[in-house]
Amino acid sequence: MDSAEPREDNESKDDEANRLLPSSSDDEETAFDARDKILVGDLDSSDVDSVPPFSWKKLWLFTGPGFLMSIAFLDPGNLEGDLQSGAIAGYSLLWLLMWATIMGLLIQLLSARIGVATGKHLAELCREEYPNWARLVLWFMAEVALIGADIQEVIGSAIAIQILSNGVLPLWAGVVITASDCFIFLFLENYGVRKLEAVFAVLISTMAISFAWMFGDTQPSGKELLLGILVPRLSSKTIRQAVGVVGCVIMPHNVFLHSALVQSRNIDPSKKGRVQEALNYYSIESSVALLISFMINLFVTTIFAKGFYGTEQANRIGLVNAGQYLQDKYGGGFLPILYIWGVGLLAAGQSSTITGTYAGQFIMGGFLNLRLKKWLRALITRSCAIVPTIIVALVFNKTEASLDILNEWLNVLQSIQIPFALIPLLTLVSKEQVMGVFKIGPIVERLAWTVAALVIVINGYLLLDFFVSEVRGLLFGFLVCTGTAAYVAFIVYLIARGDALPSTWFSIELSKRFAYSGN
Repeated sequence: MDSAEPREDNESKDDEANRLLPSSSDDEETAFDARDKILVGDLDSSDVDSVPPFSWKKLWLFTGPGFLMSIAFLDPGNLEGDLQSGAIAGYSLLWLLMWATIMGLLIQLLSARIGVATGKHLAELCREEYPNWARLVLWFMAEVALIGADIQEVIGSAIAIQILSNGVLPLWAGVVITASDCFIFLFLENYGVRKLEAVFAVLISTMAISFAWMFGDTQPSGKELLLGILVPRLSSKTIRQAVGVVGCVIMPHNVFLHSALVQSRNIDPSKKGRVQEALNYYSIESSVALLISFMINLFVTTIFAKGFYGTEQANRIGLVNAGQYLQDKYGGGFLPILYIWGVGLLAAGQSSTITGTYAGQFIMGGFLNLRLKKWLRALITRSCAIVPTIIVALVFNKTEASLDILNEWLNVLQSIQIPFALIPLLTLVSKEQVMGVFKIGPIVERLAWTVAALVIVINGYLLLDFFVSEVRGLLFGFLVCTGTAAYVAFIVYLIARGDALPSTWFSIELSKRFAYSGN
């Protein structure tokens, strides 16, 4: 017995050391503890390669992560893009909204794929894939993107609270109230993943009912709506709104979030059949979730297209004054439209800030491998966004124009971060060493890179347009140029390091010729 004790001590030391390695150890930082995961099938099934037949019950058990992911398509920043698109471009950009949502779905399905197939989320995989300096840069960029998104979401929620309180509560008070969602989140998380998902289902339903009610009240043109969806139209006057529609769809933190959320179900990555089953169900529920988000965005766009397209107010409408403009246009009724708008906006703001807290936990834990208690990590994540948001609310709450300027800067901040989520995702999901048999094929790879390049170019246009109009002074211009050079260099590094770009016809033909010449 005595001789066994040193051996047990050595084994415990080895286990402790292994926790610091990028392995699948149970003690390593994970998205969800094993006891918190939802059982979706028989874990002891011996048939590891066959995919079980479709089951509605199984689909219900897998339903949840896609709806939490879809919140990023419905946050206050997206709603502001919708209302401005409708007011300035009318129904003409609905086709772009639809295709942007489809592009977003493709990216999110790849995010879910990497989480299910590897059993790790994107931030964890980035920690293992990249050297320390690059990992820290990616973490910093992800945190900045999250803070920027959270400021928009918290201010949107604070605006809703201001509306619903008849202006009694100022913007900063709404920010403080919204900060409490951190504790609501922790409270709900203690009751399990399904309870948390149920709360988000209620919030999404609230948004859907509110904006559908407004859609029914305002009665937009059905004919114009169908033409807007089916007939692509774009003019020089609406190019900025078009860029905004596409730019709002891919949120950097959401790419990290979805790859972690799918791990809330107990799936063994070593069983191919179970992994494929999970991917099938997640594809269905994510598609349904984004279809609902598309309908909500469509409601908002068409409401403002009907009421304000071609009017003098069109260029002056923003998130701050949208409710009052609606009230002036459509009046009271059984339920004043101002308060219906406020309820929908509050649901959007609260749900998106809670998912932001969730995403912050995964990003911090994944990149840094921090094993902190949930309440402490949530508090740190929340503080990173709430403190600057309160400062922003106090500084910018002078005029409606100042908040609009703030929103433009935050949109630029989001645009800058997009490559640092998309490039690692597409690099890793294309690698057989990471994905095994679930590596994406060449057609999907090219399609995904085309979508990513399109989104990056469109956001690059937004950045160029913004800096041309805003950059003043030699020193500021020099700093922007220097930052841009470093930014581009890091993007090139990420692409080159992972051989991220898919093989083209030219490179394939070239390799064949070299092979023939060698023979």
